[in-house]
Amino acid sequence: MALEGVSALILDDNAHMRGLLRVILAGFGVRRIDEAADCEEAMAIMAGGEIDIAFVDFKLGGIDGLDFCRRIRFGPDSPNVYLPLIMVTAYSERSRVIDAINAGVDEFLVKPVRAVDVANRVNGVIERRRPFVKSGTYFGPDRRRRDDPRHKGPWRRFGDAGTVDI
Repeated sequence: MALEGVSALILDDNAHMRGLLRVILAGFGVRRIDEAADCEEAMAIMAGGEIDIAFVDFKLGGIDGLDFCRRIRFGPDSPNVYLPLIMVTAYSERSRVIDAINAGVDEFLVKPVRAVDVANRVNGVIERRRPFVKSGTYFGPDRRRRDDPRHKGPWRRFGDAGTVDI
């Protein structure tokens, strides 16, 4: 995976975590890595130049990472509604993962991070990016990671015409 041309943003209020992610990304060849300790700083960085991927901490002081992700996906001041977002957090409870998905996050990375996990998530948003979906309450990557063979045709729910109940 050649990442020399990729620019990354790390949004985390912990300087040590930003440093760790910076070292991992630089080890993969990422040359431009910007860091922000809060959402306003991150938005200023994004307004000043092209960012290709963002690593966002779930729990930040003030506005949390979910609010930042919603602002990217839905905000009128968003510089890139399609920005790949990787949520980085120590909180891996199912409810938090669902909250992140509903905020439009592409991938979820649990602390403590390992280089291989960062590589897998980056590869996921660069090589295997899911198509975007827009509905009344959601905008972001398709939440389904795979096609379900139980659903035939355009129907997606059990009970729709054409589905096969198993």
